[in-house]
Amino acid sequence: MSPRREILAPPSAPDGGDPDGVPSTGEPGPIAREEREVDVAMLERDAAVEAGIRPRRLGEFVGQGAVRDHLEIVLEAARMRGQPVDHLLFAGPPGLGKTTLAGIVAAEMGAGIRVTSGPALGRGGDVAALLTELQPGDVLFIDEIHRLGRAVEEILYPAMEDFQIDIVIGKGPTARSVRLELPPFTLVGATTRTGLVTGPLRDRFGIVESLELYGTDELELIVRRSARLLGVACDDGGAKEIARRSRGTPRLAIRLLRRVRDYVEVRGSGTITRTTAREGCEAFGIDSLGLDRLDRRLLDVLCVRFAGRPVGLTTLAVSVGEEPETVEDVYEPYLLQAGLVMRTPRGRVPGPAAWAHLGIEDPGGTDPDAWAGAPAATLFG
Repeated sequence: MSPRREILAPPSAPDGGDPDGVPSTGEPGPIAREEREVDVAMLERDAAVEAGIRPRRLGEFVGQGAVRDHLEIVLEAARMRGQPVDHLLFAGPPGLGKTTLAGIVAAEMGAGIRVTSGPALGRGGDVAALLTELQPGDVLFIDEIHRLGRAVEEILYPAMEDFQIDIVIGKGPTARSVRLELPPFTLVGATTRTGLVTGPLRDRFGIVESLELYGTDELELIVRRSARLLGVACDDGGAKEIARRSRGTPRLAIRLLRRVRDYVEVRGSGTITRTTAREGCEAFGIDSLGLDRLDRRLLDVLCVRFAGRPVGLTTLAVSVGEEPETVEDVYEPYLLQAGLVMRTPRGRVPGPAAWAHLGIEDPGGTDPDAWAGAPAATLFG
C-alpha cells in the first residue's frame, strides 16, 4: 500500500496557547498576546516548513533514544506478524516530535495516515465517519487527544479494543443500534497534558511514551540536517549557537535557524557562523538562554520590581500585561525547568539562575525560605 496523507483538521494550539485580552489595569500591556519566536504553538507557515523537514523514517529521527528503541521493536514485530502496530500515545511538551513520530509509524508500516485533533471531533458522528473511512492498517493520528469530548471517547473504546463501533439509526421508539465492523487500524494520540487524558482512554493504548526535552548535541544535529534541507550554509559553531538557544525544543531550533538564515542573507555573507548566529538571535530578541523580551520582562518584575519577594500569579500576570493562564501555561514551564523561577506556597520567586542571568545581586540570598516570613505581594499592596 502506498503511503497517503489526508489532513482532516489542523492540530490545535496547546491549552492556554492563544488567549486574547488583558485585565483592565493601569499597567501597560498589549491588547492581544504578542507573537513570539520562542512560542511552540504551531503557526500555519511553520507547519508548511516543518512538513518538508520532518524525517520520514525512524533511522532519520534524532533524539528520544528510549522511544526510538521501543518503536523499532514494536514496528518490526508488527511487520513480522503482518498486523497493525498497537495503539500508541505520545506525551510531552509541544514541539518535541509527536506528530513526526506518528508519520514515521505510518511510513514504516507502508500505511496511510489520517490527521485530526481532539477539538475538531466535537460529536460522536464525526469520529464514526472518520473511523469508517479508514483502510486496513491505516494510522489515525489525533493531536491534543486530551481535549476529546466524552461522547467521542465512548465511541473510541470499542473501536480501539474490538475494531467495532455502535451507531444509532433513527429517533424515538423506532431508534435501533447497529454495530459496524472496522478494519484493523492504529490510533496514535498526542497530548501535552498527560494528566487530562482519562484513565479508561489511557489504558486502551498498548504503548505510552513520554518525550523529553532535547540536549544541545541532539539539537545541533537537527539544526545541521535542517540547514542542509533549507539550502543554507551553516558551520559547526553556528549550529551549536542556535541549538543552545532553542530551549530543548526541535521546533524552536528550526524556527531560529530560519530567522538566522534571514539575517545572514540580508546583513551577512549568507553563511551561518557562531558570530552571525549570535547576532541573528539577538536581533530577534533571543538571548543566550533562549529567553525573549517577554520572558526577561517577567524576570525583571520578580527581581527588580518586587526585589525577589513572593509574588502571586494574578499580580505577576497584571504586571506583565497578560492573563494568569497565559503566564502559567506559556511562560512558566520553561522558566521553571531552567531554574529561573520557583513556585513556593506564598507565590513565585526568582531562582538563583535568574539573578545571575540579569546580573543582579540577590538581596534575600539564594534560599527561597529567606522570604518565608515576608508577606506575599498582592494586587492591592
